[in-house]
Amino acid sequence: MPKKRNILNFLPYLIVLIAAISLFNFGPGTVNENLSYTEMQEKISSEKIEESVLSIGGNVITVHGQYTDGEEKKTFTATVPATDQMVEELLEDLNGSNISIIDSEESNLFLDTLVSMIPFVFVMLFGVWMMNRMAGGAGSNARAFEFGTSRARLESESKVRFADVAGCDEEKQEMQEIIDYLKYPKKFQRMGARIPKGILMVGNPGTGKTLLAKAVAGEAGVPFYSISGSDFVEMFVGVGASRVRDMFKKAQQTAPCIIFIDEIDAVGRQRGAGFGGGHDEREQTLNQLLVEMDGMEENTGIVVIAATNRPDVLDPALLRAGRFDRQITVALPDRNGRKAILQVHARNKTLAADVDMDGLARRTPGFSGADLENVLNEAAILAVRENMSEITTKHIDEAIDRVMMGPAKTSRTYDEKTKKIVAYHESGHAIIGLYLDNAQIVQKVTIIPRGQAGGYNLMTPKEEKLMNTKNDLLATITSYMGGRAAEEMFFDDVTTGASNDFERATNIARDMVTLYGMSDLGPIKYDAGSENVFLGRDYNSPSNVSGQVAFEIDEEVRKIVNGCYKKAKEVIEEHKQELIRIAEALMEYETLTSVQIEQVVKGELPEAA
Repeated sequence: MPKKRNILNFLPYLIVLIAAISLFNFGPGTVNENLSYTEMQEKISSEKIEESVLSIGGNVITVHGQYTDGEEKKTFTATVPATDQMVEELLEDLNGSNISIIDSEESNLFLDTLVSMIPFVFVMLFGVWMMNRMAGGAGSNARAFEFGTSRARLESESKVRFADVAGCDEEKQEMQEIIDYLKYPKKFQRMGARIPKGILMVGNPGTGKTLLAKAVAGEAGVPFYSISGSDFVEMFVGVGASRVRDMFKKAQQTAPCIIFIDEIDAVGRQRGAGFGGGHDEREQTLNQLLVEMDGMEENTGIVVIAATNRPDVLDPALLRAGRFDRQITVALPDRNGRKAILQVHARNKTLAADVDMDGLARRTPGFSGADLENVLNEAAILAVRENMSEITTKHIDEAIDRVMMGPAKTSRTYDEKTKKIVAYHESGHAIIGLYLDNAQIVQKVTIIPRGQAGGYNLMTPKEEKLMNTKNDLLATITSYMGGRAAEEMFFDDVTTGASNDFERATNIARDMVTLYGMSDLGPIKYDAGSENVFLGRDYNSPSNVSGQVAFEIDEEVRKIVNGCYKKAKEVIEEHKQELIRIAEALMEYETLTSVQIEQVVKGELPEAA
């Protein structure tokens, strides 16, 4: 590719060179001088003519020649009657020059004209190339007339298939109807069925919404237009609406097709929620999008697929039936889904024979498809870094830690006192996970610093649930309190290392009080004042919580957290010796897996991982 690009870069200069040569040979500077017969005889008598060409026609003889005028050479053309006597005289007079005789009837007028036009053609091509080059490099000013055109990118053939998408079987089944419609529309028309005009995919970032849309286009074999919601919005009012019209116009020409709008919340936010009134650019763009999806004119054969992780801010008119008829929630994958995703992303990687995909899926609850792909990619990078021929379980374990907490900071050293405090702190978390009912299982505990943490526990639920019970949440808060409880019990002092634990525990406790109705305040949803302001919609809205209720909420949160902290101290006191064993093993080995922790608790030496 680089060589081809270099040749293309020199192409304009080559055209200029050829044009210059052509102009020099055939251009106006080399036009023949027309001589009369008398003037030609004078040149012949003075022996100035060096070359001559006689073109003998039916009525006239055309003489082309070259003569010397001082030191300058000039060309001439003369015409004489075509008689036998004249031919003999010319041959006799020009005997001293180089004479050529041609038949004028064999000359091609079209070819001669074409040859004379060659330099002008080269000049025109060069001019067109220069204009295109200037238009492409002059920025937005040179493309002023294209300002309102659509920025949607067309992929005629998507290479992604359903086999490349895992962990969302139900979602793929829902999208299969769209594929059948795009392939066999008459089957639906005979039944009187109308395919959804729009499908809104909602889910956390990285769950595969964009990948699923590409797979639909690939399976259906139709053109796929992709655009981001932010590509519509500009500082000039009306530009976004113009781009929406242009996008649907182009899509109509290639129907059936798919239009995919990523992050549609950038343009589809609820109208009338800001400070600028209803005439701003974003609202005009949204209005045009609403009309194009379901207005006076039908957009037959166009299926709009949109993705967002903020469905709560979208305008109700956009979500109504007839526009986005169907909403598909692309949730985080479960254990089986994570295993399938890992197998998809492992197809082009060299894994060791002992790598257990099912065990890896168990260790990664809450991971999205993008997270899992990143885990395997990080593991592959680590294997390359160590010059290994395959990816081992050790590389994948380290990759999980890197994705969750960042790379290990092995250069950071602890003094003995700090190392001991961190070891007991992390052991406090581990003991809660081991001996408290409803607590999560400890998979790994380490005192190696990662990110902002001096150490961390990897804990996973015993089984994945669709919802958590009150006891589950209380056990989670208690596990967060285990680190501080161990510090206070064994060192009669506390550190700042538990700040993140307190933040997580407090958030869970506040949600239990204000959202889940799991407190003495009853099953009431309270506005705790923590919602984000959305474009001024909630800026002036009064809170529905009085000062007295806010005080009671704080009291309930404090009651829950303090109760869990007390429970943590009880569990640690009951299993004090086991905690000491884990802490001492951490100080020696720095990292313990779940199997090694069980061995240490029994008083055995941990086996090498």
